[in-house]
Amino acid sequence: MIIAMKRGTVKEKIQQFAAYLEQRGVKIHFSEGASQTVLGLVGDTTGVDEEALRAHHLVEKVIRVQEPYKRVNRLFHPEDTRIDTIGPDGEIRHIGAGYLGIIAGPCSVESREQIVTVAAEVKQAGAGFLRGGAFKPRTSPYSFQGLGNEGLTLLLEAKKETGLPIVSELMDIHHLDAFNEVDIIQIGARNMQNFTLLKELSLCRKPILLKRGLASTIKELLMAAEYLAAGGNGRIILCERGIRTFENYTRNTLDLAAIPALKKESHLPVIVDPSHATGLSWMVPTLAKAAVAAGADGIMVEVHNNPETALCDGEQSLTPKEFGDLMEILQKYAAIEMRSIGTDKL
Repeated sequence: MIIAMKRGTVKEKIQQFAAYLEQRGVKIHFSEGASQTVLGLVGDTTGVDEEALRAHHLVEKVIRVQEPYKRVNRLFHPEDTRIDTIGPDGEIRHIGAGYLGIIAGPCSVESREQIVTVAAEVKQAGAGFLRGGAFKPRTSPYSFQGLGNEGLTLLLEAKKETGLPIVSELMDIHHLDAFNEVDIIQIGARNMQNFTLLKELSLCRKPILLKRGLASTIKELLMAAEYLAAGGNGRIILCERGIRTFENYTRNTLDLAAIPALKKESHLPVIVDPSHATGLSWMVPTLAKAAVAAGADGIMVEVHNNPETALCDGEQSLTPKEFGDLMEILQKYAAIEMRSIGTDKL
């Protein structure tokens, strides 16, 4: 159940009203907008008289939520959520609520020279975040599995050199301490429904980039996000990265319809990964543009300084020059849509 308080209601009155509701056995989750506060009632609401709530002088509207996801539901939080991170250069980068977040970098960290070079080039082209895999989930046990902790160390060197916040995938909760200086923790498609991992990450306050599972529905993705939000971590970025269908021309089938669907259902920012969706570098610019045009809050693109020699997913990686060309186009798209690809100084 969701209760929209009347605009202008003072905070003290809202707190008193919330305490009254909690006496009836429900937990209250607050969402404070610019001019209105919304209360989300979580738990057994049978002890709450809905008609009495509607008649209460402080209440503007009462909405009974049918969907099982409550905290990530747009009904509860009508305004778009924006995820902010502060880089070591003192700049604040944004994703969502009018800001396009551009995440770029290699699929896997291979060497210091590789990651630092790519980081500098994607930053120069306009990327706001550096991605790089230190721990890599691979279908084959004989494929390159990443450099592990050494890869994280190299990512942090690139972060220090360029000032870019870093995004990297966490596969095992036992590695969480090593991610202390990672700015955004990525949960990959294979771990989207690793509920033990999600529960643990719900207790931290780092932004979580949650990728849609290989064959997961939109509802399942939102329920996975609910696990994070239910534990108190609402700093969630949803990522559409393609789903498995009968079509095998591309690596996956990019579901562009998921963008407006997710943005209708949820207030969380939605980004798109066209690299993993297609597996073909020549398709990436076209689908990146399509994603932004469809309303995505950002894109995550694989960029490698020498894709032919990449240890992981070279076929789907753009060169820094190709990424630069794409960024020039996306800057124009953002200007047309009155959105920003940029940063703010502290």
